[in-house]
Amino acid sequence: MSKAALILASSSSSRRKMLAAAGVDFTTAMPDVDEDAVKAAYLRGTTGSSPGAAVAEALAERKALAISARRPGALVIGADQVLVCEGKVFNKAADEAEARAALRALRGREHQLIAAAVIANGDDIIWRCSETAQLEMRDFSDFFLDEYLNVEIPDVLGSVGCYRIEGRGAQLFTRVSGDQFSIRGLPLIPLLEALRQYGVLTP
Repeated sequence: MSKAALILASSSSSRRKMLAAAGVDFTTAMPDVDEDAVKAAYLRGTTGSSPGAAVAEALAERKALAISARRPGALVIGADQVLVCEGKVFNKAADEAEARAALRALRGREHQLIAAAVIANGDDIIWRCSETAQLEMRDFSDFFLDEYLNVEIPDVLGSVGCYRIEGRGAQLFTRVSGDQFSIRGLPLIPLLEALRQYGVLTP
C-alpha cells in the first residue's frame, strides 16, 4: 500500500528545515490566504481568554484546506504562529522600522508564542495541535538593538517576533519556557506522532 503524498502548506524556511532534518519526505505549496483578513476576523469574533490560539489554529486550517482542495488524496500540513504580549496580537514586521518598533514593544516584557499545526485531507481537518511557549525579553540597550537589526534584517522579517531563537535571537532573552520546535514555528514532536499514525512515517 503506497503512502499518501505529504505537502507542507507554508512558505516558512524554518518549518521546511525542521521537517527535512527530522527525515520527513514532503513537498511544499504556497497557500493563497489573506492572513491579515483572517486574523482581523477572528480577533473581532473571539471573546475567550486565548485569542492568539484561535487565530493561529484558524490560519493553519485555512492554509491546509487551500492546498488540500486542489490535491485530493494528499495529506496537507498547515501551520502558523501567533505572538501575544499583554493581550495584543502582533503582526509580522514589513520592514526594519516595524521590526524596531516591535522589539521595543517586547523589550523587558513577557510574551507568548502559540504554534498551531493541522493536517487536512480533502475538505476535512483530521488532526490539530497547538502549543504555547512563554518568553521574557531582557531590557536590552538601544545600541544592542541597532547591532542586532543591522545583522538580522531582512532575515527576521519572516518571523512574527523578529527573532530566530536558534541563532542571534537567543541573546534577546532572559527566560524561555516551552518546546524549542514550537518556538521556531511548528509543534514537531506531536506532528511526527500524527504522521506515524497516518502511515506517512514508519511506526
